[in-house]
Amino acid sequence: MQLFYTAESVTEGHPDKLCDRIADSVLDACLAHDALARVACEVLATCGHIVVAGEISTVARPDIPGIVRSVLSRVGYDPARFAIHDLTHWQSPDIAAGVDHPLEQRDGLVAEGSAHQLGAGDQGVMVGYATDETPEFLPLPVVLAHRLTRTLDVVRKSGEVFGLESDGKAQVTVEYAENGRPLRLDSVVVSTQHSPRLDRDAVCRIVTDWVLVPALKDLPPDQDTLVLINPSGRFVYGGPEADTGLTGRKLMVDSYGVFAPHGGGAFSGKDASKVDRSGAYMARYIAKNLVAARLAHRCQVTLAYAIGKAEPVMVEVDTFGTGTACADDCLAEAVRQVFQLTPAAIYVVLGLYAPRFAQTAVYGHFGRREFPWERTDKIKALLDAVAE
Repeated sequence: MQLFYTAESVTEGHPDKLCDRIADSVLDACLAHDALARVACEVLATCGHIVVAGEISTVARPDIPGIVRSVLSRVGYDPARFAIHDLTHWQSPDIAAGVDHPLEQRDGLVAEGSAHQLGAGDQGVMVGYATDETPEFLPLPVVLAHRLTRTLDVVRKSGEVFGLESDGKAQVTVEYAENGRPLRLDSVVVSTQHSPRLDRDAVCRIVTDWVLVPALKDLPPDQDTLVLINPSGRFVYGGPEADTGLTGRKLMVDSYGVFAPHGGGAFSGKDASKVDRSGAYMARYIAKNLVAARLAHRCQVTLAYAIGKAEPVMVEVDTFGTGTACADDCLAEAVRQVFQLTPAAIYVVLGLYAPRFAQTAVYGHFGRREFPWERTDKIKALLDAVAE
């Protein structure tokens, strides 16, 4: 039986990713002066306009137009071509009250100053996933798709080739064997914006030599691999000039593609009191540690929260029948013993007070060593908990 799985990624100049980068840069600017800033920033980018909206409560108001111009320049767009509209306002006092005084405190179940000192900023379901098929503990198509777009951006900025522009995307399909392991590269699609001075043949040569060869070294194309470069033909007009961008519209690119469900909310532009971000990071942290501990070959961790409540209302582990030590409900109980799952605890354990979020906005939020939720420092604690 043939099994095929596909994943996609986009470059930093893709309109949706441009919006994610702006939103997370606004968040970082707030956290740099106020570690407790509350931010829910949304961005729209279209021809000639960047609109920044949402709720921001912080002691030091960020220079939003300056942040937007800086991101545009860094990504490769001319800031002078855009009017910037700042429509942000303060967070709802009702939401703020639920976060600052969680249900457990209001009901007298916990003391002030405990790990329950923050309630979840919203309800929602958060999913984390890990697999042992790659060193990144991610599915191979996801790893390769992000590697392609990162390489495309690096090559464009290197100055060693001429004519590649900011907007672009990639898609990878891998054939899997019946045992669930990657077998071969079935298809690769790369689309890149380019100068009008380059014809399609020139674009194909550049992408093949400078992008495909280094990015696909772990699973190179074979004679039957379908390779498509700019299949639409001419791709001169790109970015917000050609396609309206929005924050949070690349949820599956940000997470695990088709390999795991996405619980709901987007990540970018939100501080860690929003559990659709922090909860998703914690779920990934847990899933990766479970697989790294060899308690499963692949694993999905699901957390659910209620707005204004600190403790999750659900903790679930699914190993898809690959568990090696005990049943999935046993692993879920071990997770509750080993990991603190309140928003306040997640803030501290994963270092989410720090202004590090702009770097998450492109090439996926997972599988990158620089992020604290990618640590595998809970292996022994999990093994001990399972053995009890």
